[in-house]
Amino acid sequence: MSRGVLLVNLGTPDSCAVRDVRRYLDEFLMDRHVIDLPWLLRRLIVSGLILPLRPRRSARAYAKIWDAAGENTGSPLLAYSRALRARLCDNLSMPCELAMRYGQPTIASALSRLNDQGVSELFVIVLYPQHADSTRTTSIEAVIGQAGAAMAVEVLPPFYDRPAYIAAQAGVIERNLPVHWDHLLLSYHGLPERHLTQADPTGGHCLQSADCCQRQSAAHATCYRHQVLRTSELLMAKLGIDESRYSVSFQSRLGRLPWLTPYTDQTLTQLPQQGVKRLAVACPAFLADNLETLEEIGMAGRQNFLAAGGESLTLIPCLNDDPQWAAVLAEWCAG
Repeated sequence: MSRGVLLVNLGTPDSCAVRDVRRYLDEFLMDRHVIDLPWLLRRLIVSGLILPLRPRRSARAYAKIWDAAGENTGSPLLAYSRALRARLCDNLSMPCELAMRYGQPTIASALSRLNDQGVSELFVIVLYPQHADSTRTTSIEAVIGQAGAAMAVEVLPPFYDRPAYIAAQAGVIERNLPVHWDHLLLSYHGLPERHLTQADPTGGHCLQSADCCQRQSAAHATCYRHQVLRTSELLMAKLGIDESRYSVSFQSRLGRLPWLTPYTDQTLTQLPQQGVKRLAVACPAFLADNLETLEEIGMAGRQNFLAAGGESLTLIPCLNDDPQWAAVLAEWCAG
């Protein structure tokens, strides 16, 4: 069997024009893994409450970071994902393609290119370290569904605690920490609390006690919060950073349902009141810089931190196309 690799990231609009952002948000938010409600209710919420206003606001935000990966490169997430794929190809002796769960390049087009190269055994890497149905499950289901019987599909499990990933992520953080800093904030993409409880195979562990993520449980295999906290612990141990000098928060919440706390936006305004003046922020849930890192943290977040009394906010870049990270992925592909 001929083996090939498929990298899958979440997606990005084709441009920062309102129409393209609206099209992207519609596809993204109508995914049952993102808004886990019956189709009709989901359609009413997305079309009636979100799409009339949010695309214009999001388009303005995208416009601020468009081409941030370099001159005329367009979406940073797509540019960095393409750069990673190119660097990975340099380390591989097998075909490798990139796809987005939503937007371009599509999963179907990537599978077609792999099929044209004779690939019958597919190794899938979803570019999110921790498990979440709204990132990993939806991507895996889409790949398997579209691959059909033409390819045997193997999926890389969540790698949030793999030493090679931790070493690569720690290396990027260490190289980009400023000489003088007071506190390191690890900001992860948030999830509604109900996503965790619904993914809990035990039906009674996640979010049922203050120490649920520390007590051993089968739920940890699909618990985003446990995996986030474990990633954070391993990163700080690798870097030798004491627990008093870092904290964990969750960003990008949407709607009124309870999401994982503490919220990043609130944390950014509270830290100066706790004596933190020089803040560094890393976003280990993301493997490529995007709207949530570059604009939400690097622009809006920095402005809020400074307005609350902070002096500087340093945004640590994601792994992007880091050579060490590409080498790690190549080793996993060779398996």
